[in-house]
Amino acid sequence: MEISSIGHGKGSFQNYAEMGSRQISSFSCRDRRRRSALLAVSSAYTQMAAFRRRDYVTLGKRFLHRRRRRIIFPARTMASQVQSLIRFAFVLAIFSAWTRPAMADQQPRPFSFQVSKNDSARAEALADQLAALSSRVNREEARLLAQCAYATVSKLRRQYRMFGTPIFNNFLIYHGIRKRGYCFQWSEDLLIALDALQLTSLELHWGEANPGNWRENNCIVVTAKGQPFNRGIMLECWRHLGHLYCGPVVADEDPYVENSAYAHFVRAKSAPKAFGANRPVASQTRIDGSAKATD
Repeated sequence: MEISSIGHGKGSFQNYAEMGSRQISSFSCRDRRRRSALLAVSSAYTQMAAFRRRDYVTLGKRFLHRRRRRIIFPARTMASQVQSLIRFAFVLAIFSAWTRPAMADQQPRPFSFQVSKNDSARAEALADQLAALSSRVNREEARLLAQCAYATVSKLRRQYRMFGTPIFNNFLIYHGIRKRGYCFQWSEDLLIALDALQLTSLELHWGEANPGNWRENNCIVVTAKGQPFNRGIMLECWRHLGHLYCGPVVADEDPYVENSAYAHFVRAKSAPKAFGANRPVASQTRIDGSAKATD
């Protein structure tokens, strides 16, 4: 009995030992599982944190890159626009310099002349003659010169108070009854008026016939720019008692030649004093040294 009870006790003790070891092993397994779970959670958290940090860094880099592009791109665009504006300004300057002469020819001038009804058709005919001198003549400039010539001669005719014949008017001027009206005075005043137009396609010349004797006469000859004197249209007033005559200078009864020196003196507005020549003219019995030869 005792032996069996002792054996039975040993068996029970072994059973308790096995059960304890099993419980310990189960506790160990549980601890390992818990540790593994904790490690897995910690690793996942670490990975998530690292992933979030990478995302934050990536997002930050993207944001900074976009901001940089937004700053740099407008600057580049502005620089490109500035370069384009500079190129455009350079091209515009070249174009303006190239077209300025043509535009100056066509630009309307601030002149207006009152031409009488009787002279309107004559002024238009004179403009046609001037425009026919050359294809380079500006039609508007020719029309302006014709209107200025007729308006100026009409005004001078009232100022000079022409009467009788040209020779008789010279007699009145010589004796102080009239102040002006010699042939060269008509041409001087007409040249000054026409010069004020600042012509670009037409040129003005001083013409004189029979210089140095009592039959001398003066006129203004208009040519296209660069043309010789003998191809021009003459404008003469004295022989027709203050009424403008115009026609080809080579077709006139008097042999006109150019005197550019006296034209220079007239333009300088000192022609009567600067030009010291004394010329015998009709109805003159004495020499007036203060002016050009009297007609």
